[in-house]
Amino acid sequence: MDALAWHRFQFAFTVTYHYLFPQLTMGLALLIVVFKWLALKLNSEQYNDVARFWVRIFTINFAVGVVTGIPLEFEFGTNWARFSNFAGGVIGMTLAMEGMFAFFAESAFLGLLLFGERKLGPPGHFLAAVMVFLGSWLSGYFIIVTNAFMQHPVGYSVAGDGSLQLADAWAFLLNPWAFWQYLHNMCAAVVTSSFVVTAVGAYWALMRQHEAHARICLKVGVIAGLISCCLQLFPTGDQHGKLVAAYQKPALAAMEGKFESSSHAELAIIGQPDMTRRHLENPIFVPQVLSYLAYGSFGAIVEGMNDIPRDQLPDNVELLYYAYHIMVGLGTIFILLMAVSVFMLWRGKLYGNRPLLWLLMLAFPFPYIATTAGWMVAELGRQPWTVWGLQRTAHGTSPLVHGGNVVWSALGFMGLYLVVGVLFLYLVTGQIAKGPARLARTH
Repeated sequence: MDALAWHRFQFAFTVTYHYLFPQLTMGLALLIVVFKWLALKLNSEQYNDVARFWVRIFTINFAVGVVTGIPLEFEFGTNWARFSNFAGGVIGMTLAMEGMFAFFAESAFLGLLLFGERKLGPPGHFLAAVMVFLGSWLSGYFIIVTNAFMQHPVGYSVAGDGSLQLADAWAFLLNPWAFWQYLHNMCAAVVTSSFVVTAVGAYWALMRQHEAHARICLKVGVIAGLISCCLQLFPTGDQHGKLVAAYQKPALAAMEGKFESSSHAELAIIGQPDMTRRHLENPIFVPQVLSYLAYGSFGAIVEGMNDIPRDQLPDNVELLYYAYHIMVGLGTIFILLMAVSVFMLWRGKLYGNRPLLWLLMLAFPFPYIATTAGWMVAELGRQPWTVWGLQRTAHGTSPLVHGGNVVWSALGFMGLYLVVGVLFLYLVTGQIAKGPARLARTH
């Protein structure tokens, strides 16, 4: 591996590990508001117990997310100095806004949510939960805008030295790519949190512990899970896919394993891309569907990889293709699982269905896999560009930081994050073992 490969590996590892935590934080922020609202509406202390429990999980998750996110800011300078010089005049604004406004607002109101319930009273405590939710989701928007600029650059001008400068702040902040990418990402965060909440509720139900609280987690979890899974598919996934089809044709062709350009293009459900012989092996196709999904017309022409210059194609087509199909396949399974769960809830048979409870308990890692695969699709699909059409990835690194230095720092991060991960699991499993009832009595 050369220095570029190690730079990419280190950033990929650190950002992937980091995002395990914000996706749960952002999803839980919404569900905590739901629990607090139901507690007020129903005047139910049990819903308050559940809300307090998830606030504590949120806090642990938030803290670890901060710890793992800080190195990413430094890596823009240590590993990607030329990219920072090139695009920093644009993306620096949203990175600063994320830190100064959203992050500090979220942190401040989280303190009130944790320690201010008696002082604030029920309405004030609910308002604190809403502010944590708004801070969390606003923080996510600023990060998504930054990434969306790299996918679909708008609102910039080119300075005399060749670097990019912000020319239209509103065009940058309201990038249409950012809008659909943000909604798609936040739906995924709610999917993750819904599966986690449901898994904990299923665990308590199977263990016959905290049964009233388990029922609340299961009820809210499966309903929120079904809604967010469906929204993840349509309209957010559909519209985001249409943007890829319009602006990143090489990425679309690689995602779908499409080699030959054609109208009435078929959708590949499964298959193995062979980049040597330039075809998809062992495919199962749905005729004409890809043209319609990508462009809204069965007769639309979908460009294949054989008609795209090799230096414009993603540099790891196979990984991109498999990541995309893992994401879509898992998303389909999620809808099926949550639909069955909501049906059983409606029939009053969810809480006593032990096989289904086992499935719900064991399913929680898979949304993390799906979101990781989804971000791999976004980032691998953008290659070979750091900023689409403006700067290639090979031209964005820090030329004075050699591969050997990156190897050692990457190993250091891996060791440190292993310790942080073990500590996180210890703290979270400890809270799950205690349960919400005990937390309520000691509050």
